[in-house]
Amino acid sequence: MTATVSSATLVGVEGQPISVEVHVSTGIPSFSIVGLPDAACRESRDRVRAAILSSGMKWPQKRVTVNLAPSAVRKGGAGLDLPIALAVLIADAQLPAQAADDVGFIGELGLDGSLRRVPGVLALAHAMSVSCLVVPPDCASEAALNPGVAVKSGGNLSAILACLRGRKSWEVPKPPSQESPPGRCLDLSDVRGQPLGRLAVEVAAAGGHHLLMVGPPGAGKTMLAERLVGLLPPLDICDALEVARIHSAASLDLPAGTLGVRPPFRAPHHSASAVSMVGGGGTQMRPGELSCAHHGVLFLDELAEFSAVVLDTLRQPLEERQVRVSRARASVVFPADVLLVAAMNPCPCGTNNGPGSCSCSDSARQRYASRVSGPLLDRFDLRVRLDRPLVSELLQDSDGGTIPGDCTSNRNESTEMVAARVLGARAMSSDRGYPTNSAIPSNCLEDAAPLSTGASRLLEVRLRQGALSARGLHRVRRVSRTIADLSGWSGALREEDVYSALALRSNVLSRSPGVSYGAEAVGARNG
Repeated sequence: MTATVSSATLVGVEGQPISVEVHVSTGIPSFSIVGLPDAACRESRDRVRAAILSSGMKWPQKRVTVNLAPSAVRKGGAGLDLPIALAVLIADAQLPAQAADDVGFIGELGLDGSLRRVPGVLALAHAMSVSCLVVPPDCASEAALNPGVAVKSGGNLSAILACLRGRKSWEVPKPPSQESPPGRCLDLSDVRGQPLGRLAVEVAAAGGHHLLMVGPPGAGKTMLAERLVGLLPPLDICDALEVARIHSAASLDLPAGTLGVRPPFRAPHHSASAVSMVGGGGTQMRPGELSCAHHGVLFLDELAEFSAVVLDTLRQPLEERQVRVSRARASVVFPADVLLVAAMNPCPCGTNNGPGSCSCSDSARQRYASRVSGPLLDRFDLRVRLDRPLVSELLQDSDGGTIPGDCTSNRNESTEMVAARVLGARAMSSDRGYPTNSAIPSNCLEDAAPLSTGASRLLEVRLRQGALSARGLHRVRRVSRTIADLSGWSGALREEDVYSALALRSNVLSRSPGVSYGAEAVGARNG
């Protein structure tokens, strides 16, 4: 007798529908699985047999053949245990044939018949065209985030068999919420001083421009990067589902019963390998940190400490906004539309904060700077140098004033205030037909970012001096458009817009001690 049960397997971050076909016939008792299973799928033979016997059912003493269709797709993981077990019981006439009609099954079986969670349930549920999906209890809330599918669960194989026979009611998860759970809010007003850094993260968030910050320890680089994600607009439902599917495939924890709308923030350690950064692996390729930061921020702290191979693997994904991983047996495309933010010290000792403060030789500083290749450096639209804040700025109280006896006063804007400007700038970009200004194609810059006479003259001087390449020219115009949008200006780019964009693109890795960069950008914007 033959039985077919619907399921799915994970290919990258996408689900692939699978038909589990089981044929039970007379002959020498055996159990074989065909259809390109990996080691975890082949080992399901022993798990399924033990689970069926532990659930009080009989194991067929016949020839059992399992086919995972389509046969051309490689199947990975243990999520096919449950559908294989049910298909065996249906084919052996121990379960009614109509019990699995229009129902999909996903789950790993324990030897005692218990159901265990599997990664990528959200993507697997999205791939199956069924009206009902049965998953392990630990995966129920995650699977319910996918709209249009009725999700049910059972604690073990015995409970599922009882539900399929109508002797017991299914466990139904609570409907998902579309509100993010409360969490610790990192406010931009916590940063003392650093007007240039605050301007850089605002421009980066508004236009989707990659940002590199160079400065000594204690300058506030990490604080600014961690607060940048709070300036980004919340994700819409489609983007939130896409991010949730990626995180599910990467076995990252998702908020229980909640569809998170906050952009993700990923900060991998500098010892990360190339595969962990861009994705890949063996038979079952998984998304890397670059894809886990999709529609959010990827923060690379201590950029110069990353392997040169790892950094160079980022170059193409940053341009194409996706990762193409090709192996001998499969090719997978991972989404990777990220805002890259990086931070590094100006020299090996990290104390290059003024004349006489650095003990490194010129050759040591040059070797340290060369760890970041020129092509990767060119991907950063914004490059700013940050020095340690002044003592008077560090001693400001929480209300924006100063400690008594200090003669300075500087009230820092909060994340809420800056995020409102970022949202307005993104709305202006959306009206032009682009999600962010960094996505404006080069051949559309004349329409989206036209130049005034003064701005054109300024760029011509920089080009003739060799300070800008053709690619750099396009990036400066995109950044200039973002700066203009933040000020509410939708006309031709003004000279001060271009001047600020050029100041935010300084040559930070060849700076001599004591030279200040970028202060003119703050002055031009405030003016």
